[in-house]
Amino acid sequence: MTPNTLEAALRGGRSLVLNWMNVMFFAAVHALTLLAPWFFSWSALGVAIFLHWLMGSIGICLGYHRLLTHRSLQVPKGLEYAIATIGALALQGGPIFWVAGHRMHHTYTEDNDKDPYSAGRGFWWSHMLWLFHRRSEFFNYESYKRFAPDLARDPFYRWLDRYFLLLQIPVGIVLYLFGGWSFVIYGLFVRIVLLWHSTWLINSATHLTGYRTHPSADNSRNLWWAAILTYGEGWHNNHHAYPNVAKAGWRWWEIDMTWWVILILKQLGIARKVVLPPAN
Repeated sequence: MTPNTLEAALRGGRSLVLNWMNVMFFAAVHALTLLAPWFFSWSALGVAIFLHWLMGSIGICLGYHRLLTHRSLQVPKGLEYAIATIGALALQGGPIFWVAGHRMHHTYTEDNDKDPYSAGRGFWWSHMLWLFHRRSEFFNYESYKRFAPDLARDPFYRWLDRYFLLLQIPVGIVLYLFGGWSFVIYGLFVRIVLLWHSTWLINSATHLTGYRTHPSADNSRNLWWAAILTYGEGWHNNHHAYPNVAKAGWRWWEIDMTWWVILILKQLGIARKVVLPPAN
């Protein structure tokens, strides 16, 4: 697909050129996942599921999203660093990159030029194609750090933002020592790909289908099956209407597993200043 064809397919906006390094990286990780049938074991599958929860719910949903991006709660700084490190292990970018991108998404929701993963450009753009075009305003550190100045001032977060990719090496070594290549394939590659697509569904599917509880100024939707896959993030209309609220699922049947963890931390006195939904 040429840049002009892609531009037309995305319904306008500036000309887009593929970043082949990104394309090859994502293609390679997906290709290695195809080895899974030859390395299957129930224990390896269990490791993948556990790490999907740990790095998805605790690292991304609680850490990167509700704690760092929206400051929906406060925890001791040491615990905050630990949770952010778990988020970095999810291989979805460093904390400054992730937080800045998500804050841009909320500030310019569905704007084709200013929202990094605008659903206005279609399902596949918001799901993953945006990652294949390294536009400087979204991928250049000096540009995106302006949307996360609180993190950019912190030396630890600057270090984590630069070296997050290298953290996969000790993870892979530990997995190999405990379960050989089976654990590596499932705990690293299968887990990474499943968590990627789970998270990306919040950018894509929940802006296309589902129900709306709140009259937010965008097309965000509550989507039950996306909420199950993402530990509560699929209640996206609730979130867009009240971004700084720590609880994504508001109704009794809107399951929000990440909120359960926050509630436990709150009851233990570890989490403070937890932002709750409005009384009405």
